[in-house]
Amino acid sequence: MTSEKPVVDVTPEVIGEPNILSQRLAALRRQGKTIGLVPTMGALHEGHLSLVRRSRQMCDVTAVSIFVNPTQFAPGEDYEKYPRVLEADLEALASAGGADFVLAPSPAAMYPEGFDAHVHIGGVTKRLEGECRPTHFDGVAVVVLKLFNMSGADVAFFGQKDYQQAAVIQKMVRDLNLQVKIEVCPIVREADGLAMSSRNKYLSAEERAQAPVLKKALDLAKEQIEAGNRDTADLKHQMRRLISAVPSAAIDYISIADPATLEELDSVGGPAVILLAVKIGATRLIDNIVIP
Repeated sequence: MTSEKPVVDVTPEVIGEPNILSQRLAALRRQGKTIGLVPTMGALHEGHLSLVRRSRQMCDVTAVSIFVNPTQFAPGEDYEKYPRVLEADLEALASAGGADFVLAPSPAAMYPEGFDAHVHIGGVTKRLEGECRPTHFDGVAVVVLKLFNMSGADVAFFGQKDYQQAAVIQKMVRDLNLQVKIEVCPIVREADGLAMSSRNKYLSAEERAQAPVLKKALDLAKEQIEAGNRDTADLKHQMRRLISAVPSAAIDYISIADPATLEELDSVGGPAVILLAVKIGATRLIDNIVIP
């Protein structure tokens, strides 16, 4: 693998057909190039670009997918209004100098007529997002497996903000013996602590001012643990009290769990991950923090 390439303003090659991307990347692999893959749904922000930069550091060639995947949205979710800003995304990638290829397919190109394959990963999908959005991870698994197959990536890059999603992908790779390394990169935050997310654009000015309460609640629990409080019920109670003081906030879940299995912990006696999902107004936000 190569050292990081210098950042230059480069417009990536945009490809709409998965088979064409497969051919391009297969030719590069035959030349001994290593392939990095950054799967996204577009509306790129600094969190996404940090994954692209990490791919540049680790791999010879970087491919970014921009595809709002319909199979991971349930009826009534925000599939139709999810931001689709391909031109702005390409400008962001060009200025970051990171992507060699961008796969921007249509739904018909990814799921042609007659498509009827399913991927279900058990265990880590059962709780949290899996309870709130029962079909979500099946949709994530099938599109990510397709992206792995069409790219032949050596390394795929995911953000820690979607902690459970990364855990699902890592389990899929282990269970199916996929030959791709999963690199989970740190959460990128705004100056006030709010985790960067494409859905932050949905927040009104007032809601945006209230949204950092998610990070404040995570920090409160971390400080309590460091001070010796190991009682997860009490920690969650304190987090709920802090979040519930925000008028627009509605809690979906707060979890203090084993980092590998996501099974709920009764007490914090070792490594843990604290995860939460909160609606601020109509916008559902997720965040997490890992306790070493």
